Parts: sequence; C-alpha cells; structure tokens
Amino acid sequence: MSLADSASPPYEFSNTWFAFAKPVWSQILAQLRPVKMLEVGSYEGQSTCFLIETQGARQACELHCIDTWQGGIEHDGASMPLVEQRFQKNTKAACQSVEHSIDLHIHKSRSDLALAQLFVQGYEAYFDFIYIDGSHQAPDVLADAVLAFRLLRAGGIMAFDDYLWAENLPGGMDLLRMPKPAIDAFVNLHFRQLRVLPAPQRQIYIEKL
Repeated sequence: MSLADSASPPYEFSNTWFAFAKPVWSQILAQLRPVKMLEVGSYEGQSTCFLIETQGARQACELHCIDTWQGGIEHDGASMPLVEQRFQKNTKAACQSVEHSIDLHIHKSRSDLALAQLFVQGYEAYFDFIYIDGSHQAPDVLADAVLAFRLLRAGGIMAFDDYLWAENLPGGMDLLRMPKPAIDAFVNLHFRQLRVLPAPQRQIYIEKL
C-alpha cells in the first residue's frame, strides 16, 4: 500500500498523518537548510523520508531517529514489528533516491535514555532541526522537549507534532494523556530562550535564541 506521490520512491505508509505538514516544513527547511537533524518518534518514516528527500537533495546530511517501535497506549502493539519493517524499507528507499549521502543513525530506545546518551556523547547544541513526535503522554513529551532543547543549537528549530491531540476517553480528556499541557509548560518555562514561529495549530515550531 503506497500513499506516496508517484514521483517518490515506492514507500509503504499506512496513513497520511504527515501530509498536512509538508507545505510548512518545505518553507522552514528551505530557509534553515539543516544538515544535522534529529527526530523523536519515527513510526513508518514519513517525516524521516521527507527530511531525507528534501535535505539530501541539497547536501550531505546527518539524521538521528529515536523510537522503541513498541508503540504507545494508543497503538496496537502487535502491529509494531510491521511498522518497524516499513520504516526500514522506506528510509532505505529514500536514502537511495537522493544525490547526497545520508548519515542515518537509528536509536531503538526509549527517548529519554537516547536523548540523555546523545548529550553525554557530546551532542549538546549540535542539531539544526529537531522533531518531537514520540509519546503523547504529557510527562513524556515534557521530558523529550527539555532534553532535546539542550541538543538544539542556537538558531535551530524544534517542531512538536499533535499539539491538539487527545485520547477519546469515556470520562473526557485527561490532561496527562495529551501533548498540549507539556508543550505549553515547556514554552512558558523557556520563553526567554525561544520564540514561537507562526504555523498551523496542529504543530508548534520554536526557534532557539
């Protein structure tokens, strides 16, 4: 099942979740021209392949992907091995489709552990662009944001997905089981170190000052 454009490699995506973000990302990435990139939460690799295609057409790049491929509470855990297989196939096709080399690092790990390890390994203020789309639980999102921000260089951009996402629970919304409270808390606590960029509400983009 391929939901990619006919001009793209033969990707296998089971949804079109990332399609709405492409126009905004195209504008941001064209101006930023990131070489060193990091994403938390890769799933089938839609955002990963977009980064590889757009930036790999411009220059050699380094891209780090963090995911457990075990899924969150909103996923069917039994299907995650197939999701991981699609990620591997899709990213391989993307890397082979671009002119410049892609130094792809896959961290199959919990995000807090992987981000902390990158910090210890000397990646502080290293990345030009970071995408946060891992766990949707507020404590996890906050941890990802705080740790990843230390890895973002001054002038770099960090994007958050699913700002308005919430589980459909019998008792209504649970503030601890949605990203928005965590993203708001992070932005409010770091307001002297960042600025929020204008963008659609489904995603939040910040620039590190």
